[in-house]
Amino acid sequence: MADLYPLIRPLLRALPAEAAHRLTIRALAGGLAGFVAAPAEPAPPSLRQTLWGRDFPNPIGVAAGFDKDAEAPDALLRLGFGFAESGTVTPRPQPGNPKPRVFRLYEDRAVINRMGFNSYGLEPTLARLRARKRVGVVGVNLGKNRDSTDAAADYLEGVRRVGALADYFVINVSSPNTPGLRDLQRREILDDLLRRLVAARDEAAPGTPLLVKIAPDLSPEERADIAALAGPSGIDGIVIANTTIARPASLQSAAAIEQGGLSGQPLFAPSTALLGEIYGLTGGKLPLIGVGGIASADEAYAKIRAGASLVQLYTALVFEGPALIGRIKRGLATLLQRDGFASIAEAVGADHVLVSAERSTA
Repeated sequence: MADLYPLIRPLLRALPAEAAHRLTIRALAGGLAGFVAAPAEPAPPSLRQTLWGRDFPNPIGVAAGFDKDAEAPDALLRLGFGFAESGTVTPRPQPGNPKPRVFRLYEDRAVINRMGFNSYGLEPTLARLRARKRVGVVGVNLGKNRDSTDAAADYLEGVRRVGALADYFVINVSSPNTPGLRDLQRREILDDLLRRLVAARDEAAPGTPLLVKIAPDLSPEERADIAALAGPSGIDGIVIANTTIARPASLQSAAAIEQGGLSGQPLFAPSTALLGEIYGLTGGKLPLIGVGGIASADEAYAKIRAGASLVQLYTALVFEGPALIGRIKRGLATLLQRDGFASIAEAVGADHVLVSAERSTA
């Protein structure tokens, strides 16, 4: 079946951003993916890798926020993603912030959102995860309720209740839209939280990878602190990065004045720089997932060479549609071949190896 998304796109753009997104999720959950995208092509063998004992047919994932309540993870995998991340889900249902709360910045290929962890709560997510066949890699991104007085208890509940239903967990302590959430990234708080969560994971779901998602707006000291505690805490990886509260002077869209987290093209450079920095600070010993501004194979490859084992998309899908997934996979395979890499794993952190070689010969 041909890709019909270009025909549907004008309708989606005519709708408010959140309504268009909701319509997309309903179509995917209802088994209508074939009406908006051609069947996914098999991934080139060079894109396959195994991480944490999980097989990833390709390194391109869909980021948290797209399928908040695990309504369509298998449909997303059928579109060609190598993995899907549901959430952010909170223990109890909550409506999130008042609407409108999502704004398209067309001139900047960006989006601003202030969703505020809107979620139907754990129960619907758990029911859907139990009902699905365990085919493909599906992670769950966990958050805290806005009115919770004990953030650790919320995250612990998520880990314990989701348990082995997830192929990996992500602890979201970096959304800018929940008051006080980013304070959890401070070293002394985050160290205690992660150690408790690792212990809970070991009890409820031994062997399930536990990652933390960080903000792109951290100070140099905060970045160093997170890198220093990552290994001793026992976590299995870091997702880099969430949306930014920064507003680059280059933004042209009128909606740039809106409050919330900025994602898309303007986030590519700072999030990739942070990714490379964390890869260097952790000595390349911890798998990283690169997020922020990816809209092409070249950008995905830049994240991988900077240190990402996996990458995730979201905002670019708003502008490019699902055909983007196939274009990135084909382009990545070509780039790997060009540079003499037999697999994605060989390319991870390649820029750091190159820099080290240049310094040793200087």
